[in-house]
Amino acid sequence: MTDEEVARIAAFKGLTEFEFVQQFTRLRSDRGGLSLIEQPDHACIFLKDNGCSIQPVKPQQCRNFPNLWRFPGFERECESIPVEVSDEEYARRIALIKAQGNERQDG
Repeated sequence: MTDEEVARIAAFKGLTEFEFVQQFTRLRSDRGGLSLIEQPDHACIFLKDNGCSIQPVKPQQCRNFPNLWRFPGFERECESIPVEVSDEEYARRIALIKAQGNERQDG
């Protein structure tokens, strides 16, 4: 998670950044930053009633799910149902996601 994402979600939840970090994040396994913690069943901590409870401010790691989650062993952790698309459609979707990410960084 970026510092901006922490600040945005903390404000959305009505917490200080420190409170948010303490309650909802963990150190990534590579010790290179923070990641959201999970519920005991490994679902996202902000998944409520099959929906995202922080939808307006969700971080990039969530916006990338599931299509850009590609880490060793992701198949064992991700239970989403894959949707097969053509190579062209896949390229279009990736370009759109990257463009949206660039817009947020520039804005």
